[in-house]
Amino acid sequence: FAAFYLYYAGGWRPAGSTNHGELVNPARPLPAASFTHPDGAAARADLFKGKWTLVYLGDGACAADCQRALWVMRQTRILLAQDMERAQRVFVVEQNCCNLAFLRAEHPGLEIAVPVEAAALLAQFPRTDAAHSIYVVDPLGNLMMRFDARQNPKGLLSDLQKLLKLSHIG
Repeated sequence: FAAFYLYYAGGWRPAGSTNHGELVNPARPLPAASFTHPDGAAARADLFKGKWTLVYLGDGACAADCQRALWVMRQTRILLAQDMERAQRVFVVEQNCCNLAFLRAEHPGLEIAVPVEAAALLAQFPRTDAAHSIYVVDPLGNLMMRFDARQNPKGLLSDLQKLLKLSHIG
């Protein structure tokens, strides 16, 4: 009874959490934006909706930090096993597009998006240590988590598994 009272009426909440990533609080709805693929074809308008999306923002030359983040995203999605189709990977190339030979060989299925009119959308992403950041966007298009790609990738996998288990969308 005391625990129930403290939690619901007394306003006390435990300080600990089980997530490994950094929650974006409150979640930020991503505004409409337009992107193209590296070949110039328009990317689909609902790029960040319908599935859980792992997003990396970076330089298209894809140096070591970028390669590590894309590897973590690829391996995490593969390890989701039967839930793999509920998640997608998007690489938003902000400049120097693109090392396509590397991206196509190492990351099949990766959505490569070049911003056309996306300044408002890109402004929603926290830029603290962006070179090492993998962002999680929910199926409704809300930016909700940031994960440091230098950390143990099992943390991102664990967070995604919990989200997919508890979510009835995407």
